[in-house]
Amino acid sequence: MRINILATLLLFCGGFLFAQDAAPSIKKITTVEGITEYQLDNGLQVLLFPDQSVPTITVNVTYKVGSRHEAYGETGMAHLLEHLVFKGTPDHPDIPQELTEHGARPNGTTWYDRTNYFETFAASDENLDWALDMEADRMVNSFIAKEDLDSEMTVVRNEFESGENDPGGVLMERVLSTAYLWHNYGKSTIGSKADLENVPIERLQGFYRKYYQPDNAVLVVAGKIEEEKTLNLIKEKFGKIPRPERKLYPTYTREPVQDGERFVELRRVGDVQVMQAAYHIPAGPHADYAAISVLMNILTSQPSGRLYTTLVEDGDASLVWGFAPALAEPSFAMFNVNVLKENDLASVEEAFKATLEKVREEAPTEEEVNRAKERILKNFELGQRDANRVGLTMSSYIAQGDWRLGFIYRDRVEQVTAEDVLRVAQEYFKPANRTVGRFFPTEAPDRAEIPEVNNLSALTDGYQGREDIDAGEEFDPDYDNIDARTVSGTVGKTKVEYSLLAKETRGNSVNAQMSVRFGNLEALKGRAKAGEMAGRMLMMGSENYTRQEIQDKLDELKARVFVGGSVNNAYVSIETENKNLAAVIDFVGEILKTPTFPEEEFNKMVKEELASIEESRSDPQAIVFTEMQKRTNDFPEDHPYYPTNFDEDVELLKSTTIDDVRAFYEDFYGGSNITFGASGDMDTEAVIAALDRNFGKWKSPKEYKRINRPYRAVKPDMVKVETPDKANAWFVATQTFPLSKDHPDYAALVMGNYMLGGGFLNSRLATRIRQEEGLSYGVGSVFNAGSIDRNASFMAYAIYNPENREALEKAFKEEIEKVRTEGFTAEEIEAAKSGWRQSQQLNRSQDRSMAGTLSNNLFLDHTMQWSKRLEQKMMDLTPEKINAAIKKYIDADKMVMIRAGDFKRVEAKRP
Repeated sequence: MRINILATLLLFCGGFLFAQDAAPSIKKITTVEGITEYQLDNGLQVLLFPDQSVPTITVNVTYKVGSRHEAYGETGMAHLLEHLVFKGTPDHPDIPQELTEHGARPNGTTWYDRTNYFETFAASDENLDWALDMEADRMVNSFIAKEDLDSEMTVVRNEFESGENDPGGVLMERVLSTAYLWHNYGKSTIGSKADLENVPIERLQGFYRKYYQPDNAVLVVAGKIEEEKTLNLIKEKFGKIPRPERKLYPTYTREPVQDGERFVELRRVGDVQVMQAAYHIPAGPHADYAAISVLMNILTSQPSGRLYTTLVEDGDASLVWGFAPALAEPSFAMFNVNVLKENDLASVEEAFKATLEKVREEAPTEEEVNRAKERILKNFELGQRDANRVGLTMSSYIAQGDWRLGFIYRDRVEQVTAEDVLRVAQEYFKPANRTVGRFFPTEAPDRAEIPEVNNLSALTDGYQGREDIDAGEEFDPDYDNIDARTVSGTVGKTKVEYSLLAKETRGNSVNAQMSVRFGNLEALKGRAKAGEMAGRMLMMGSENYTRQEIQDKLDELKARVFVGGSVNNAYVSIETENKNLAAVIDFVGEILKTPTFPEEEFNKMVKEELASIEESRSDPQAIVFTEMQKRTNDFPEDHPYYPTNFDEDVELLKSTTIDDVRAFYEDFYGGSNITFGASGDMDTEAVIAALDRNFGKWKSPKEYKRINRPYRAVKPDMVKVETPDKANAWFVATQTFPLSKDHPDYAALVMGNYMLGGGFLNSRLATRIRQEEGLSYGVGSVFNAGSIDRNASFMAYAIYNPENREALEKAFKEEIEKVRTEGFTAEEIEAAKSGWRQSQQLNRSQDRSMAGTLSNNLFLDHTMQWSKRLEQKMMDLTPEKINAAIKKYIDADKMVMIRAGDFKRVEAKRP
């Protein structure tokens, strides 16, 4: 048996055996802004990014293969492999289970130029050893077995069909396939349905052996690592993989110069008209790309973007967006415009074209260029402060040809001028280079020559970058340490509560969350829509700033800020750096305390919301969750928590006026019940002073009293909603219980749900419905319980092909019954405990989630000791306790099950 296993591995790996006669070596290549590149003898590129300020590590492997590399009959193969590589190896036979046991946050993604796999986990020698061993093993030893292909193919097909539900997404596929005659950028990464269903396993294995090799991969390890120890581990795990003998040829297909405007038309069931346009542009490494990205921002940003202003503010469009991906080879700029059915799509298209022609006739203003540059550079700088985020974003630059291109792009953006923007607009945004629709013959063709990047090494060799960002401290996210380091108190007459966890972080970054609670049940009756719209308009103008000036000020402060609200609270999220936090709080005070609620912004918001509702009417996902809210709540129509349907939403939108919104703000907004949590690099005294001067005297007009959400038993039912011409269906099942987080069974239900459907791909529902039977791309479950109200719910969901409805529902019910009768094993529970515990540590290590936790703890009068006690309860759980709780509460016969899809089409095809 042992000989047969070795022979099989030799045959599958193309004759590769790990070399033992010579120790692998690794050489340093270069260092740029804290990231160091190394290379192994077998060709593997390694990027190390140590950051002792975070207690986590991200391991990311980027393979330089994507849909661009697929041949005839191979469309979707790169993406299909992304799924199959999670199926295991001889040494790691159950990768989803291992990822859960180590509390990792994993994923894999595929696009035109690359495929990557990553996992973020709590920093420890054991976790890092496991992650590197697993990634090295699945690089060349993944099963890629026929039985896995058979089950996963239907999952990927289900993912393909879910995209078919979106007319805008389908239209984009048509536009790009028309814009590209030969190049694979014109084909969707997910591939052809026929190729997915018929690909021979031998071709898939060959594709895997060809591209999944060390000389075609880049390994990134970022976070709390010791560089020398990590290098030794990498040499141990990856160094024994031999360099393959095959040669990879660069892709050489190029599009001929487009010689006229092209048109494509799509007719399907839908609720909103869509117009799109694509232009050919240079690749990401080309010098012109930076100016193009600035131009795209000038055209599509909200609220000052030229297309947004012309088509949405002043025209009949309800939505505008655009993007221009930085790809390894000549790329595209894509624009999308949504228009309500009753409006004239042709006139919107003409206005779009006129706007593009105008931008080609005269340079944009310095204000427009600087605003776009500041936004792009702000996002780049904020991204550099998070080692885990950097480890993942490197994939896009690796895919373009070299990881240093990210820094070079930043440098180039800084140098872009208004003249550069005008030049690229004139060069590439020509009618003859556009795909939207029509073809017009012309005597004097005006064509765009797309330049190549012929010598990438000349651009990147010797590039040094800038000084490293401040590294931050090594922080222990232990419950006791967080409590010991946290400063809490109140300020002002309104007794604003604050909880501040100050620590040194990479790039002096800090995150904050603030909640402003107001109103009571009697006062808020019948005013839910006005409250919702008031919250949505908070950032649309203040006494001293317009909507655009608010965005400009935030860019100036290098801050990501969101201010919003609902019927009984407003909320603020902040991400910035130490020196700016107090100024950002001052600015949030300006936004919250002096909103002007401009009527023109209100009218635009209503138009956009109406378009969104109309689009949702035929969306299976929106339908099932709207129906679920109706079934699980019995509040009267005037109650603030009353769940509306689509028709009721439209009626409320049309009947609510700007005067209603302004009156709501005057009647309720104030600072008498504020909680503020912050985690990261900060001057606590400056933060406290900023909170005091902005909110310490901001009294609420009415007394705040929390509105209860009482338990409501759900009546079991089977609900089916028809959504014609939708390729994908949605399934939701839910059940409610009179239980809160302080109930003795709460911990057991959390752990039970984690194993049933809340974990990664190895949960019971995912293993049966996705892994084994391939019925659904997305399947899982959620358990929630109130912190105050005795009101809990279990909800399971799945997306699927309508043809699989009966099989999916049968599998779901059988798995629920199996857990109820047989329970979970002791081994399952121990693995789940480890994974859950590490996932909680991961949450505590991330400043964004900690800021929210600190703010919420103030409201609940908790410290981290509450979470510590819950964790101990989770660790003390026995199989008997968990299985008894699941049997007591979770019962498919007591659930309401809601399905939405094109079931009549399936039934009509049956004999």
